[in-house]
Amino acid sequence: MRKPSLAVVGATGAVGTVMLDLLSSRADIWGEIRLVASPRSAGRKLAIRGAQTEVLPLSEDVFDGIDVAMFDVPDEVSATWAPIAAARGAVAVDNSGAFRMDPDVPLVVPEINPGELSRRPKGIIANANCTTLSMIVAVGVLHRTFVLKELVVASYQAASGAGQVGIDTLYAQLDKVAGTRTLGQRAGDVRAVVGDLGPFPAPLAMNVVPWAGSLKADGWSSEELKIRNESRKILGLPSLRVSATCVRVPVVTTHSVAVHAVFEQEVTPSVAWEVLRAAPGVVVADDPAAGEFPTPADVVGTDPSWVGRVRQSLDDPHALDFFVCGDNLRKGAALNTAQIAELVAAELAEG
Repeated sequence: MRKPSLAVVGATGAVGTVMLDLLSSRADIWGEIRLVASPRSAGRKLAIRGAQTEVLPLSEDVFDGIDVAMFDVPDEVSATWAPIAAARGAVAVDNSGAFRMDPDVPLVVPEINPGELSRRPKGIIANANCTTLSMIVAVGVLHRTFVLKELVVASYQAASGAGQVGIDTLYAQLDKVAGTRTLGQRAGDVRAVVGDLGPFPAPLAMNVVPWAGSLKADGWSSEELKIRNESRKILGLPSLRVSATCVRVPVVTTHSVAVHAVFEQEVTPSVAWEVLRAAPGVVVADDPAAGEFPTPADVVGTDPSWVGRVRQSLDDPHALDFFVCGDNLRKGAALNTAQIAELVAAELAEG
């Protein structure tokens, strides 16, 4: 039986690099894999599945003969090229925000709503935002058991959520402040030393920035609205009450989310632990007396969503508070895209 062919668009980017590692380490279900990037990256050779593969320039004919095309590129690139890939016969799996809220494009998290996969009239499947993905696997499994009514969350988002420029900016700022122990003791002194703010509105080194994304109506940020809108769509709860505050922190990779979830049914930590421990894609690390709870330093480079600090609300027996960490470049981006693509491949194999 012929193995399906795959195109990885954006193979040279931060998420694309993680994707190549995943494709080399997960089950070998793919036949030809074409690596695609902008013309300036064409001709480079990248390692995948133990071989050096040349990067091809993005063009219409690069999708000829391709069954599944992954897009790990900015919104505007996906908006143009994902429909072209679909028109050439490929199923486009898009990791950008270009199609997430399109009613004709399913927004899929395989552990939560795999049944949405087949409803794709445009031939495109969307991948959720990295912050949403960091928490939604845990939230989704709890919803199936207790029925979710409301979410109040605060995210602590890593620099890599802003792309390679975010990572580079954080390292450059850390280099400038290293060894200066008086910083942070007087107003404005960190800002004066770090210089270039890069993609952030304030210094990230030795700081936290209560902002991620772009400005939307009434003071909300685009990242905060993504959590609200995407959670509603993934869980199939269009009226779910969601409030989010997104914060950028001086962590390279791995987003964290503090979650207050209110359910229709009464919920206790002991039952929640049982549900979470049985859930695919979730690891429970929750023993505060032993100093055991998830942190980005522990979670980076791993695939699951890690959950800890599970507590029943002091004021509401129907509410849980917990903390989730997820590598935003793996499950938050590349892994979920790879999982969707693998489900499409299995569907194609079945005829």
